[in-house]
Amino acid sequence: MAKLALETSDWIRVDPWESEQETWTETVKVLRHHYSESLRLLQSKNELMKNKRPIERSTEDSLSYQHSVLPELKLLCGADFLQTFKTPNLWKEEHIKEIVEKFGLVCISRAGSDPAQYINESDLLRKFQHNIFLVKEWIQNEISATQIRYALCRGLSVKYLVPDSVISYVAHHNIYTEESEQKNEGDLLQPLKLHNTTVNPLND
Repeated sequence: MAKLALETSDWIRVDPWESEQETWTETVKVLRHHYSESLRLLQSKNELMKNKRPIERSTEDSLSYQHSVLPELKLLCGADFLQTFKTPNLWKEEHIKEIVEKFGLVCISRAGSDPAQYINESDLLRKFQHNIFLVKEWIQNEISATQIRYALCRGLSVKYLVPDSVISYVAHHNIYTEESEQKNEGDLLQPLKLHNTTVNPLND
């Protein structure tokens, strides 16, 4: 569905690596994978430049080769995502630290969420707040996956909220129906299952 939603985009691509894993994968492991891939591509590019004869290099290539910098990778999320760090047993403390210290976050504003407050209430987030970028959306868009699934489950139209190709895919595969949602009702997120902790399920 992500591929269908982005098939007209010329600057966003979908990487299927996480969905191809046999089991649920922790967020920090996904970030490590993509960062390693970025490093691999950079090294391949540098090797290619090194093997080129100077006359074959453009000025842009030469400057890029001489001043290559390590890639940066940030986790893009809604501002309410920061609040999930406080949910007992949902995150490992060392994973939160690695995410905010090594990678960083770009948090998009969301109605009802106060990311600055979430940061101030956490010693760890406050320590690395220089690596957490808060982005204010001046045109608010409060559409969420939870709301879309809620509408589909009740047979309501989601036209103009998601691409027509995604709507067709959902209908063809008969997903997000009342029956399928009931099967997952009350189901815990995987890390909470591992800790056998009873808390209210999170919405996205």
